Amino acid sequence: MQNHAPREADSPEEVLDLVDENDSVIDSISRKEVYRRGLKNFRVVHAFIINSEGKIWTPRRVSTKKLFPNGLDYSIAGHVSSGGTYEEALIKEAEEEVNLQLTPENFVEIAHLKPHLDHTACFQKLFEIKTNKTPSYNPEEFSGFEWLTPEEIVKRGDEGEIMKSDLSDIVRRFYL
Repeated sequence: MQNHAPREADSPEEVLDLVDENDSVIDSISRKEVYRRGLKNFRVVHAFIINSEGKIWTPRRVSTKKLFPNGLDYSIAGHVSSGGTYEEALIKEAEEEVNLQLTPENFVEIAHLKPHLDHTACFQKLFEIKTNKTPSYNPEEFSGFEWLTPEEIVKRGDEGEIMKSDLSDIVRRFYL
């Protein structure tokens, strides 16, 4: 059985940085407060694990998740903790969620998205990891997975399947 790091990031008391329109830190508050106030000026990291066939490793969130329970998700996703960088968050989340030990050589930044320019839920960096290896996912995070083509993800989103709110749009924008 794989060892997975504890999921401290699920704590509502996790502290997140608030940023201005240039993604520069202006304040820090609890994750719980960010969501209570409906703020968009915090940071997250998203990554797609893509195989040589162009399929995206697409996990399904566990039913106990507060947001999008049982929904399709990014291969890796998480908040950037206060004082951290997007890259540090990606490395941490990769280990916690899918038991991948990443170094900067293992991933490529695809986009740096801002809510006021890109109509996203928050500030986010999108990364891509190319591998044919199926990740060993954390069962506290995900209940299963599928290797899906970008077209399949978008079609499922269009048909109303539960998934992270911007997953289908991001796949459409960067992979179709």
